[in-house]
Amino acid sequence: MIETFYEHEPYDLEKSEKDALLTKELLELSKYHRERCPEYARFLNAIGYDESTVKTTADVPFFPVRLFKDVDLLSIPREDVFKTMTSSGTTGQRVSKIFVDKETALIQQKVMVKILSDYWGKKRLPMLVIDSKETVRNRQIFTARGAAIMGLQVVAKEMVYALNEDMTLNVDAVKEFLNKYSGQRFIMFGFTFIVWQHLYKIFENEGPFNIKKYDFSDAFLMTGGGWKKLISDSISQDEFKSRMKNVFGIGHFLDHYGMVEQTGCIYAECECGHLHASNYSDVIIRDPEDFSVKGVGEKGIIQAVSVLPHSYPGHSLLTEDEGMIIGEDNCPCGRKGKYIKIIGRLKSAEIRGCSDTYADKMKL
Repeated sequence: MIETFYEHEPYDLEKSEKDALLTKELLELSKYHRERCPEYARFLNAIGYDESTVKTTADVPFFPVRLFKDVDLLSIPREDVFKTMTSSGTTGQRVSKIFVDKETALIQQKVMVKILSDYWGKKRLPMLVIDSKETVRNRQIFTARGAAIMGLQVVAKEMVYALNEDMTLNVDAVKEFLNKYSGQRFIMFGFTFIVWQHLYKIFENEGPFNIKKYDFSDAFLMTGGGWKKLISDSISQDEFKSRMKNVFGIGHFLDHYGMVEQTGCIYAECECGHLHASNYSDVIIRDPEDFSVKGVGEKGIIQAVSVLPHSYPGHSLLTEDEGMIIGEDNCPCGRKGKYIKIIGRLKSAEIRGCSDTYADKMKL
């Protein structure tokens, strides 16, 4: 099963070989979850699923991601649940619940390490988390933000939280971290709006100390989520990067697209600014009217497939996001596979982004 994928570097498979490997694994996962998750079995029966008709990843039935809000979906006994992850939501809004066993958690961690190592190297690096430690306080139930931070622990040599419980800057912790690692390769990670509001805005003018004395030229700023809020404030991705570079002198930016329902399989941004699907995942773009497959450069609903979800039926999901495939196997960065553009949430979608929800709560 997934061991076959481990034999490869995360972006070394071209279209035909990757599709064959993915299709075989996704078929196995569909069968596995059908046998173990009654709700998923009823879904497949309702759509008249026949596995003999599946020839490519685009033929694998897609499960609406919204159903994780309405139903507890497990392919394991409840006593085997190691942790529960939840999507974010505004007060009173239903959230997705993702039930993970130890095996799935280990797979998620292993794949996350493999994907990120392709960007910043195989060594574990010090990490400055632009968030509060309170976000990961409950180890049994994680929000999407908490799950993202905990998922990165495995690639961090040391993890320091830059914010206090009340989301103010922990000046002493940040200065100690920078005194130790200035001029070296290190990671800064945070959800985009939180990085903007609680780091950039603090140092935009003067800040509590002279940030210019520290060398960020080999640092990676890894972000994800929250672009909707920044764009509504007329801050584009390019503008965000430009301003962060101007204030901090950051050398490398690594945005990513991902979802709590497929934790571990992130679509990470290369040095050309493209979000890449690794060997472990893929994207199919669907027409919102008839769900037919759209071509390169055509926008539509994102269907995301992943070989990681073993404890719940999350291997082929119809998201509530709109996007397009920019190209495949031909990115100038050299990585094989599809590279994509995320346009945003569908207008009718109920789901709110992780850090966008946080931004809304700040107004309460």
